[in-house]
Amino acid sequence: MPQLLDGRTAVVTGGAQGIGFAIAREFVDAGARVVLGDLNLDAAQAAADELGGSAVATAVRCDVTASSDVDALLAAAVDGYGSLDVLVNNAGITRDATMRTMTEDDFDLVIDVHLKGTWNGIRKAAAVMREAKRGAIVNLSSLSGKVGMVGQTNYSAAKAGIVGMTKAAAKEMAHHGVRVNAVAPGLIRSAMTEAMPQKAWDQKMAEIPMQRAGEVSEVASVALFLASDMSSYMTGTCLEVTGGRFM
Repeated sequence: MPQLLDGRTAVVTGGAQGIGFAIAREFVDAGARVVLGDLNLDAAQAAADELGGSAVATAVRCDVTASSDVDALLAAAVDGYGSLDVLVNNAGITRDATMRTMTEDDFDLVIDVHLKGTWNGIRKAAAVMREAKRGAIVNLSSLSGKVGMVGQTNYSAAKAGIVGMTKAAAKEMAHHGVRVNAVAPGLIRSAMTEAMPQKAWDQKMAEIPMQRAGEVSEVASVALFLASDMSSYMTGTCLEVTGGRFM
């Protein structure tokens, strides 16, 4: 593979596991140095070690809802590797419940992590990138933000909001040379989805024309495309990685 991110530094939030870690791995393979931000510092450090240690990967404890944490995370990229070229806003959580049983705290937390966390990432990274007159920001939305899922009034709202935020930020930053795009995964095989009841899994599979779940690497390769110069004339877009589900 050509070194699409050679000499560039990328920050990935929620980078210790799942899709975030897969994106970090893809970026390192493409020549980037990565900074992994995660609430779980031990897991992030283990992930950084697996990627090749401090020469290519650094772990930082980060709560994306705290703007000072996001400042420190981005500073680790600039101070440690000399630049901030790519940011992937991947950190996310679920607190699924029907509206009748969902607590206000579970609503607030999901909105906070996804929407405020992504906003913190975009605005802080954009301030650094506009000085360099270049940069790419990739936000993780979800198919749930397009169609709405039962038990996910919080998550679906947050993921739809990320699409709107992506477009607004893309318009603000385009003349500064900073591109902002989003990825919307569908059913992706991970520890989280494999814990799903079999009936729910089967129901989702029946909705997928390609008749299989996606792999984390298939989301990561799209994130790499959006982070690299291969997508140099794309901003404000949301690419669906869903196997054709709900197209």
